[in-house]
Amino acid sequence: MCASGSDLRIDIDKTSDFDFRSNDEDASIDAVATPNPTPEAESIPVSEECVRGDAALARAFVFLGKRWNAIVLGLLSSGPAGFRELSRASGGISDSVLSDRLSDLSRAGLVARTVDEGPPISVSYALTDRGKALLPALAQISLWSQEHLQDEI
Repeated sequence: MCASGSDLRIDIDKTSDFDFRSNDEDASIDAVATPNPTPEAESIPVSEECVRGDAALARAFVFLGKRWNAIVLGLLSSGPAGFRELSRASGGISDSVLSDRLSDLSRAGLVARTVDEGPPISVSYALTDRGKALLPALAQISLWSQEHLQDEI
């Protein structure tokens, strides 16, 4: 829990509108608050530590909430895999989206791409130490989902 007591404050406007937008292929939803300042707005003290923590959590969920990212990480949790193997195991991801997700995960430093010159040439993907560090959190989210969301989906 975040401690308050700093000079930072967040103004909560009870009449704020939210605009929900979907990114086509990713099917992720972004909520954007449109402020309508009114006299009813409340000002809540928030610590700088809390704001930084909330921002970090939001960044994590924006990245992990991108469709297929967490699935690809989960598939790689058992060890390195080739593109075709990941495609078959994912059950429904298109090759172009899988390629995009692997590129995103690679740029984030969570997945390493290794080319074996062969013959034949082969490419495999594996979790980096940074990617492996994320697995316990994903396992906890999965457990929570099984316990609390099974009837809602």
